[in-house]
Amino acid sequence: MTWKTAVVDLPLGGGKGGITCNPKEMTEGEKERLARGYIRAVGRILKITKDVPAPDVYTTPQIMAWMMDEYETLIGEAHPGVITGKPLELGGSQGRGDATARGGIYAVREACKVLEIDPSTTCVAIQGFGNAGQFAALLGAEILGLRIAAASDSSGAVYNEAGLDPKALVEHKLRTGAISGFPDGEPIDRSALLELPVGVLFPSALENAITLRNAEKIQAKIICELANGPTTPDADVILHDRGIYVIPDFLANAGGVTVSYFEQVQNSYNYYWDLDEVHAQLDRRMTESFHAVHQLHDVRNVDMRTAAYMISIDRVATACRLRGWV
Repeated sequence: MTWKTAVVDLPLGGGKGGITCNPKEMTEGEKERLARGYIRAVGRILKITKDVPAPDVYTTPQIMAWMMDEYETLIGEAHPGVITGKPLELGGSQGRGDATARGGIYAVREACKVLEIDPSTTCVAIQGFGNAGQFAALLGAEILGLRIAAASDSSGAVYNEAGLDPKALVEHKLRTGAISGFPDGEPIDRSALLELPVGVLFPSALENAITLRNAEKIQAKIICELANGPTTPDADVILHDRGIYVIPDFLANAGGVTVSYFEQVQNSYNYYWDLDEVHAQLDRRMTESFHAVHQLHDVRNVDMRTAAYMISIDRVATACRLRGWV
């Protein structure tokens, strides 16, 4: 998170925290009690100028609302900006729900420009069909005209060379809870999805999807890492040597934390932006950040992940020097 906020130049630090559980097996009451219990445990380290939680895997606006309410109960005053990803009715930001995927789609758009790829003739595969994967399918088609050739989740994977209807696929997933059984797609092995000859591959599930075992078999031209850590370091070297253009996770999926930052800003001065303003601000930050990384990648002849780290680490190191810490 430190490098993610630094690469998109947000005035934030970085950290991760969470609870080991399976929310799919929990009732709403159990999830509420767990969310509130978590805030009671960590509330002393939270503050709008200290530590601001944002949503991640399996959290929802409702869960973030419970967390905010519990925090405000503990301190006895309103502080909506200490929790982001909230419902709009409780101070959430327009555009937060699809921000992670939208930021990734903006990055893919810019990658297509520098690589001279026409996105309207490009097919994609999406590994992981949760929030980020679903919005990647919808927004990829809407904004760039991408054709969704394949998608997968924990239940299985489906493929259609002519293209899967993203809206129908998302509706099927939401209705049934699984991709498997989608009538307009052919079932394929989940691991095979990663190796399809597509223009863009979106690893959007959990860590270590691309490893030494399959890196040589990846055929995508662009990999946009919407998940955190989907590519192992050894696989990264292979992908770079093979000329596959990787948009690293802490740049590709930075749209989420960027709009969480926007939410925090709006909460702080109690004035809220419309959706067009959120999208425009996110587009500007993602576009500028992508090109800063790509330019360094080009000038220094390093892979995109290394270039992104170089920018992030330099910004953090500069701040440390200016403070007199080093």
